[in-house]
Amino acid sequence: MPVTIRSVCPFDCPDACGLLVTVENDRAISVCGDPDHPVTRGLLCPKMGHYEQTVHSPRRLTTPLRRIGKKGDGKFEPISWDEAIATICNRWQQIIASHGAEAILPYSYAGTMGLVQRNAGHAFFHKLGASRLERTICSPAKDAGWHALMGDTPAMEPTEIKESDLIILWGINAAATSIHAMRDAQIARRNGAKLWAIDTYRTPTCDAVDEAFLIRPGGDGALALGILHVIEREGLLDQEFIAANVLGFEELLAQILPGCSPTQMSEVCGLPAEVIERMAREYARAKAPFIRLGSGLTRYGNGAMTVRTISCLPAAVGAWAKPGGGIFVGTSTGGAFPLHSVTREDFMATVPRLVSMNQLGAALTELDDPQVMSLYVYHSNPATIAPDQNAVIRGLEREDLFTVVHERFMTDTARYADIVLPATSSLEHPDLYRCYGSYHAQRCSAAITPLGEAKSNWEVFCLLAAGMGWNEPFFRLSADELVELLLVEENPWRSGAVTERLRQGEPVMLTPPTELKKEWLSTSGKIEVLNVRESEPLPRLLPTHAERDGYPLRLQPAVTPFALNSSFYEQDDLRSKQKCMELMMNRIDAGVRGLVDGQVVIARNDLGEVRFTLQISDRVPAGTVITEGVWWREFIPGDRGVNALTSQRLTDGGRGSTLYDVTVEVKEA
Repeated sequence: MPVTIRSVCPFDCPDACGLLVTVENDRAISVCGDPDHPVTRGLLCPKMGHYEQTVHSPRRLTTPLRRIGKKGDGKFEPISWDEAIATICNRWQQIIASHGAEAILPYSYAGTMGLVQRNAGHAFFHKLGASRLERTICSPAKDAGWHALMGDTPAMEPTEIKESDLIILWGINAAATSIHAMRDAQIARRNGAKLWAIDTYRTPTCDAVDEAFLIRPGGDGALALGILHVIEREGLLDQEFIAANVLGFEELLAQILPGCSPTQMSEVCGLPAEVIERMAREYARAKAPFIRLGSGLTRYGNGAMTVRTISCLPAAVGAWAKPGGGIFVGTSTGGAFPLHSVTREDFMATVPRLVSMNQLGAALTELDDPQVMSLYVYHSNPATIAPDQNAVIRGLEREDLFTVVHERFMTDTARYADIVLPATSSLEHPDLYRCYGSYHAQRCSAAITPLGEAKSNWEVFCLLAAGMGWNEPFFRLSADELVELLLVEENPWRSGAVTERLRQGEPVMLTPPTELKKEWLSTSGKIEVLNVRESEPLPRLLPTHAERDGYPLRLQPAVTPFALNSSFYEQDDLRSKQKCMELMMNRIDAGVRGLVDGQVVIARNDLGEVRFTLQISDRVPAGTVITEGVWWREFIPGDRGVNALTSQRLTDGGRGSTLYDVTVEVKEA
């Protein structure tokens, strides 16, 4: 008899969707959105609509493996868990004896967003004394930009979008990455709100709005400065709100905005000056303008400053004082759960070095004192998703590098491993989830028995702790007991009744312990347009890295509705909807180069070259080329993916990746 079990989408998406999983004979047979979930309300993205196909994919790894071929060939033989753990621990003990524990480097990110399974390795590696990983590949520049202006002020409640009369989806392809925000924006639109999209090419989101504005990659800050210039020039500032709530706006007006006229900013952002003028007037005259800010616009050398500058807009017009007005960059609910109970920083005897995940290639090929001698990868696929793929692969090819990969599938990274360990899916282990696109959380239990010999992250680290000879009781706890450690402490974010509902597996709303939009949790207690603690005290125009690179085309790696980074390529149906690894190019740029639709082309820069199938499209402005998704090597026309063209350079704040800050030339293959 089939039973329905509540679960949560584990992937790196703002909404942590509630799932209803139908299970029969210990097998997931269908997955749908939970209609009673406060955000999901029954709606799932195309990726999760058949999640059972991922869980029960014939590609699943179900036994530990040992490499028997050349690194990268993907040739392995099965071994037992006992042999795998003994091999890993023996090798690590040798490395520690010869090079020190910092010669071991963990690598993980957001393959699962559960608070236990995502952070399961932290305590182990802290006790081991391994190098620490700086996990900043996604959007730390967004956090840095927000913090420079707003301090620790919590994000506004995102459902206020329904009360807005002008909604701007800025740098966010919400139709692919934030489908519930897109749904709420459409509800507001049907009720009379105007809906805009600002992006670098015509995404599906642009097809569903009243007006789309296509700008040059990295030009978002210039557009915001041009808008601020017009608002000030035409007397549209909310002087009363500024006087009561904003610090340093006078300095911005005097020192920065005079050089940011629409004509000047047009040259940077690519929009005509008259369009910037009109956008500024309509924004300032809206009763409650709402900006939903994406993460893509932060992945440039000026990403943090871009967020800081755009975030000045609602302060300039007093949007914060109105229901439905403001800017949403993402929630931070870290205070709701004592994560240190899982991560156990107290296990560190010293403070080991910090290695940027965005510079893994350099870490594996250049770092010394000590050199990285072992890499342990879990819920990530750095051979595909990390910047400067050629450098990463050169490192993974080192015969003296002992690599262990804990994975569900034979990913590009797993092919370079010495030991591969089979991992569970989210339906096969318990966890606790909180989202970053709203204020809700949910606990879930395992819905099915692990496939084959697959084990969860936490189970493996407990085995490794035993293999290292540790007697620490912490590593004998179950995952459910770790979840309880996150729930047992009293917390102002959640009442006792809310915590009990969490224990029962219900989705619950968390309550920030400050009144949203009415307290500015900065050092001064105001919105700090002027922040003297920053190296750049005022928001201003900063260039991207790529403006100095010299190649004629700006490459934008973009999202697709049918994959999430390198996840979901195991599903044949989803992969077929993407067709192939394409490069979208405007017909003007194609004509200049003598290129035709459907041919194989090579995009190249100083870091490498990548083969794509060309798609000529008027959805892409001249001067920009687009590729969607991060493909596995077995499905692409060459032997390198898009990240062979991206660099290890970092953002201006937050030390984030600059995956979108790329220039290339394209030629016939």
